[in-house]
Amino acid sequence: MEKIQLGDSDLAVSKICLGTMTFGEQNSETEAYSQLDYALERGINFIDTAEMYPVMPRAETQGRTESYIGSWLKKSGKRSDVILATKAAGPSRGISWIRNGQTDFDAANLKIAVDGSLQRLQTDYIDLYQLHWPSRNVPIFGAISFDPEKEHPHAAIEDTLAALGDLIKAGKIRHIGVSNETPWGVCEFTRQSEARGLPRIVSIQNAYNLANRSVEAGLDETCFRERIGLLAYSPLAFGQLTAKYIDDPKAAGRLTKFPPTWSPRYMRASVLQASRRYADLARANGMSPATLALAWCYSRWFIASTIIGATSLQQLQEDIDALAVQLPDEVIASINAIHTEMTNPAQ
Repeated sequence: MEKIQLGDSDLAVSKICLGTMTFGEQNSETEAYSQLDYALERGINFIDTAEMYPVMPRAETQGRTESYIGSWLKKSGKRSDVILATKAAGPSRGISWIRNGQTDFDAANLKIAVDGSLQRLQTDYIDLYQLHWPSRNVPIFGAISFDPEKEHPHAAIEDTLAALGDLIKAGKIRHIGVSNETPWGVCEFTRQSEARGLPRIVSIQNAYNLANRSVEAGLDETCFRERIGLLAYSPLAFGQLTAKYIDDPKAAGRLTKFPPTWSPRYMRASVLQASRRYADLARANGMSPATLALAWCYSRWFIASTIIGATSLQQLQEDIDALAVQLPDEVIASINAIHTEMTNPAQ
C-alpha cells in the first residue's frame, strides 16, 4: 500500500483511508473491529471519523463511532500503527445535541470538541483534526451556488486557527485540516496562517466521484499550489455508483435506510442516469461498477487519499482490491465523454 506525505506535514498516509461513518448505525462494534483489523492487514494506516458520527446523525448515537474506534485501539494496542483523523462539527446543520448547539469554531467550543473526541477515542492525541464544514455561509452538501442573503455571524478564520494552535501546543492534536471547503476558504486559511504565524492546514476533505468532479473546477489547482493534500470522500456517491440501487431500487443501504431528505443530491434523476451510464461502461469492460468508480479516484493525481466506507468485509475487500486496477486509456476517454454530457449531477 503506497504512502503519501499529506501536505507539508510529517504524516505518511495510505492511498486508501478507512471511513467509519457506518460504525454504530449500520455496523456493530464487532463488525467495526473486523473492518479495522482487515484494513490494517491490507496496509491501510489512515482512519477517518468525526464527533458527529455515525450517520444519519441522531442524539442517541452521536459519538458512538469514535467510541468503537477507541475501544478497538485500546484492545488492539495499535494506536502507534495508525494515523487517526477526526472532525469537529460546525454550526447550522440541525444537530443541537452536540455541545448544546454551540458548534462554532471558537476556542471554547473547539476545546470541548477535542476533549470529547480524545475521551471517546481513548487516546492522548489526534493526528489530523479537521473542521467538518465551514462555520461561515458557503454552499455545501448539494447547494450549488453562493447566496449572500444567507450570511450570518461566525468565528473568524484567524481566531479558529489561533484556537487550533493552542490545542497543538497542548499536545492534543498534531495537524489540522478542513472539510467541505471552497478554493477561497483554502486560500484564506493559508493566508491567515502565513500572515499571523499560525498553524497551517495540511489537508482538505471534500466529495469527489464520477458524479461529482467539481474539485476539478479550481480546487485541484488550489491544493497543488498551496501544498494541501486532498482527501476524497464519497467516491461511490453514497452507493449510487455501485449500481446496486439501479439493479434493485430497494437494495439495502444508506439511500433506502435513511429518509431521502438526508441525501437529496444523490437521489436526483440525473445521478441515477449518470450512474447507469458508468455502470454499463464498467460491465462492458469486465469490471464491477464499484471497481470502475474507485479505480478512477485512486488514479487521480490530485488526490492524496481516498476515503472508503463499507458495511461488510466483502465490500471492503472489493474497495481495496480496486487499487490494483489500472484503467485503460479508452475507458478514461469514455468516462470523460460521459462527464461532458452529464457534468457533476451530484454536486
